Amino acid sequence: MSAISASNATPLSATGWGVEGPLPPRPWLLPAVLLGVVAGAALQLQQPMLWSAAAYGWLLGAGLLLGGGAEAAARRRPGLRWARSAIAMAPWLMLLAGALAMAGGTGLRAVAYQAQALPAALEGKDLRITGVVAAMPQINEAGTRWRMVVEGATLQGAPVSLPPLVDVAWYGGAFGGAGERWQITVRLKAPHGLRNPHGFDYELWMWEQGLQATGYVRAGPKDEPPVRVAATWQYPVEQLRQRVRDAILERLVFGQDGSGNDIADPTRTRTAGVVAALVTGDQRAIDRADWDVFRATGVAHLMSISGLHITLFAWLAALVVRALWRRSPRLSLAVPAQSAALVSGVLLATAYALFSGWGVPAQRTVIMLAIVGLLQLSGRRWPWPQVWLLACGAVVVLDPWALAQAGFWLSFVAVGVLFATNPIATGSSSTSATGHFYALVREQWVVTLALTPLGLLLFGQVSLVGFVANLVAIPWVTLVVTPLALGGVLWAPLWSAAALSLQPFTALLQWLAQWPWAAVFLPAAPLWAGVAAVAGGALLAMRLPWRLRLLALPLLLPVLWWQPERPAAGQLELLAADIGQGNAVLVRTATHTLLYDAGPRFSRESDAGHRVLVPLLRALGEQVDVLMLSHRDADHTGGAAAVLAQQPRAELTGSIEAEHALQRLRPSRPCLAGQRWEWDGVAFEVLHPLPGDDAPVAAKAPRPNALSCVLRITAAGPEGGTALLVGDIEAPQEQALLARSAPLRADLLLVPHHGSKTSSSAAFLEAVQPRTALVQAGYRNRFGHPAPDVLQRYRARQIAVVESSRCGAARWSSSQPGQVACERDTGERYWQHRMVPRDD
Repeated sequence: MSAISASNATPLSATGWGVEGPLPPRPWLLPAVLLGVVAGAALQLQQPMLWSAAAYGWLLGAGLLLGGGAEAAARRRPGLRWARSAIAMAPWLMLLAGALAMAGGTGLRAVAYQAQALPAALEGKDLRITGVVAAMPQINEAGTRWRMVVEGATLQGAPVSLPPLVDVAWYGGAFGGAGERWQITVRLKAPHGLRNPHGFDYELWMWEQGLQATGYVRAGPKDEPPVRVAATWQYPVEQLRQRVRDAILERLVFGQDGSGNDIADPTRTRTAGVVAALVTGDQRAIDRADWDVFRATGVAHLMSISGLHITLFAWLAALVVRALWRRSPRLSLAVPAQSAALVSGVLLATAYALFSGWGVPAQRTVIMLAIVGLLQLSGRRWPWPQVWLLACGAVVVLDPWALAQAGFWLSFVAVGVLFATNPIATGSSSTSATGHFYALVREQWVVTLALTPLGLLLFGQVSLVGFVANLVAIPWVTLVVTPLALGGVLWAPLWSAAALSLQPFTALLQWLAQWPWAAVFLPAAPLWAGVAAVAGGALLAMRLPWRLRLLALPLLLPVLWWQPERPAAGQLELLAADIGQGNAVLVRTATHTLLYDAGPRFSRESDAGHRVLVPLLRALGEQVDVLMLSHRDADHTGGAAAVLAQQPRAELTGSIEAEHALQRLRPSRPCLAGQRWEWDGVAFEVLHPLPGDDAPVAAKAPRPNALSCVLRITAAGPEGGTALLVGDIEAPQEQALLARSAPLRADLLLVPHHGSKTSSSAAFLEAVQPRTALVQAGYRNRFGHPAPDVLQRYRARQIAVVESSRCGAARWSSSQPGQVACERDTGERYWQHRMVPRDD
């Protein structure tokens, strides 16, 4: 693009700024407003609590008035001194006006949305709702999950108000699909995610999706059965997406055995999932193991409907329309073929984005294409920074919360760097085949340089094979796999061709992912180090002399060499991760790390290890020395396999039987009372179980809870803090510990069995006398943990109870044994769920 000013006005030197001359150009007007819009949205997203609607209304009004005043001032003739001052101040006033107006508008939208939230009084109640399935259902081994637009709801026959859109699961059940109207009995709860350091913000994701309640269908023998009322014509795009997805899976998943019977082939299932994702945008169809390979090789952005796919689709559609349009002289005389092709390309790309689920990356791409198309149709050729900023501002206006998404920054940083370094932007390009290949390699190298530091800041990892993988993946997936997959919508055999073309490609990626150091994970650096590294990466990618580019290296060093602070010698830190209903506690000394339990398994595709613990350990830069599994229950061992895979040097110990599946991954050493060791001056002692406790009594094996490892950890010095981790022991084991006069006194107690009624006996609490008790239990879990009478026993003894569902991840240090830091209190934002105070 040429560097022509957006206003294309007469230069200042030609007018002399005289009173009689034409108005001065104002090329700063739009950039100032757009910068203000982005800044205003970013500032509003930092609010821990929302203001009133009236306050945001005043803010919006002030921004509009200020903007109008600044515009009027900029139009003044500069003959007077005050007028010249007003003109000089106008850019800053426009920036402030854009910020005020955007902050006010975003706040008003947030207030209106929050007013539709699920009332706390309706959580956990049996509600009869009537609604229409608004998206194609997601099917897994547990049942069906779908989004429903609520048309009406009752509680015991009385009408109640619910959020307009809810996410509901039917475990063990399945229904037709999008556009169907159903009457069902559900139990709902507010969106409540897991809050861990450097973890995924589930509540923000639900906010952006417009979902304000989740729940499950009640379909027991005593419940009113679900009723399919009718099939409707609503949500036709979702109905079409579902039909196409199901057709892909039906065609590609099933093979035949020796007898000619249809069977599901796991390899074909995984390939079919990728094809379905490329056509319909259903990313959940891709197997988790494949996602791990795609991320390790840096090609995950290609395995769904990305901006690259939509741009290619727009380009191909424009070529076809232009060729057909030129065949008709009448059409060509009415509308130039170039303009018709441009409009058709954008419209068809928009239709493709809608069909693929209208995800945030697709929205950004469509907005960018529409803006560039409008500029070309109007005959304007703006400089690339203004086009880039206009697209950025348009996305933020439509979706201010996109600023909190990693994909937003990856997209716009990549596009901005390509604009800044592309020879097309400076008016020069090569048309030879060699030139095109060189341009492809160079653009991939530029994007890699620019986005690697940003990837470290956002994800704490970088793929060292990503450059090579993308050189193959981008042309292959974009020019071969995706066109074949899309062509299958018109002729189904092309889906088989797409699946076949994926096989050598995925084999290559799996080979690259197995290379040593294929992906490097670094501890999460503070924001200032990450921003410096991003600036350094952008500087390296610029078209500048190498001497200037080398100045970027000092900017990269902080993020590359950052190491989180560890406890002092003789001290320990404990982090109780927020993993829902289960236990997972990270214990750190000066140079060692122990993980006590590994949380639950959520489904076949998801567990606490993969979702929470592995990312947490990587972000903290932890190398686990010992993984202690208190006992074999799934809410304590569900994430162990993922942790062991990521921690090859960790020793496995605990109360798991010899036949347990984890024994095949790594032999386990049993935990037994009397085991002691010391790390960095911190003493570790196992208090339970005793040797022989696992022996059957009256031909009946002991309950797993009774064999829970009890670990007492004591910091150095006479005032050293002490933590007691007890797994799921119950009252009989508590009494046994008391009878043996085991050393139980501790400052911090991991509440036995998540606060079950079977544990936390009065005598046990008297012996431990903790200052703080940690309860790791899921929000509104089906067991009712922690039980109200158990909580009352703690409160009667002035013991502070910290619940993971209210606190998120909890940090405790032996140097400050009376304090616990909650992750939900760190960086609080208004979209995060706040539980009502307990009244029990």
